[in-house]
Amino acid sequence: MLSRVADSVYWVSRYIERAENVARFVDVNQSISLGGTHQWSPLIYASGDDEVFTKLYGAFTTANVLRFLLFEKENPNSILSCLINARENARTIREILSVSMWEAINRFYLKVREASKNQDAALQNPASFLERVKRFSHEVIGVTEATMSHGDAWNFARIGRLLERADKTSRILDVKYYVLLPDLAHVGSTLDIVQWSALLESTSALHMYRKQHGRISPRSVAEFLILDPDFPRSIRSCIAQAEQSLRDITGNHGDSALSLAETAFADLRGKLETVTLDEIMNYGLHEYIDLCQQGLNDMGTALFKNFFEIRPYAATQSQSQQQS
Repeated sequence: MLSRVADSVYWVSRYIERAENVARFVDVNQSISLGGTHQWSPLIYASGDDEVFTKLYGAFTTANVLRFLLFEKENPNSILSCLINARENARTIREILSVSMWEAINRFYLKVREASKNQDAALQNPASFLERVKRFSHEVIGVTEATMSHGDAWNFARIGRLLERADKTSRILDVKYYVLLPDLAHVGSTLDIVQWSALLESTSALHMYRKQHGRISPRSVAEFLILDPDFPRSIRSCIAQAEQSLRDITGNHGDSALSLAETAFADLRGKLETVTLDEIMNYGLHEYIDLCQQGLNDMGTALFKNFFEIRPYAATQSQSQQQS
């Protein structure tokens, strides 16, 4: 497969997933926010976009943060920017996409662009807009699964989606655990339980978590979202599935890693399979999440070097992994 095609299909999927997860990120913060501006600033700092935000908006008000994360074109990670980039990448590889895939991506883009033209209306009821974003993302994923041959292009798309998903699961967990609730007086309170429930809901994990663990506790939530091998949004599950797709692309299903990408994927997957929750907590949850995010960065860099680097033109300048 041409590196240009592999790169584009990877980023189409990654941008679609990123748009959905920005929606999830904002949604959970609305659910757990106590109304203070200090509870909106972590969303900007967590994505690494604080310099751009400060330059454009200054104050971390609810309206400013929502506008920046949902519609700001100068924010490369806003929902609108993600859809612009996803559609542009899809346009360059229309020959490998099914008609239904292209139509779903284009429809998603057009709906977000339409909302961006009347931002005040969307900001008055952000929950409704965010829910639509999630539904459109699910439509694209479903159409991709149902209408695209499960060959190399599909596997690159799957890797992009899963790496982005793992990154955002880690960031949502980190914002709740490390930043949004620094006051130990709240730990174990009714407010604390409501906030952890909202976090699980934001990752579509609440029902599955309750079936497995019942009562909500911070330790169990962290274990579920990081280490559960079966829940599709846990970091461990995402990395294992992404490695499976990588091995399908390379054709190497043996125990040894034969490329930089295979080594990077196997390294993080192995760490997640062998670490215990007690070891994570003793190390520090925030610090361990940083290690996971560094591993995800290493995986993205290795993919670029093994598969995408020989592209004949610099079309990836806007496709940074600054959130990964």
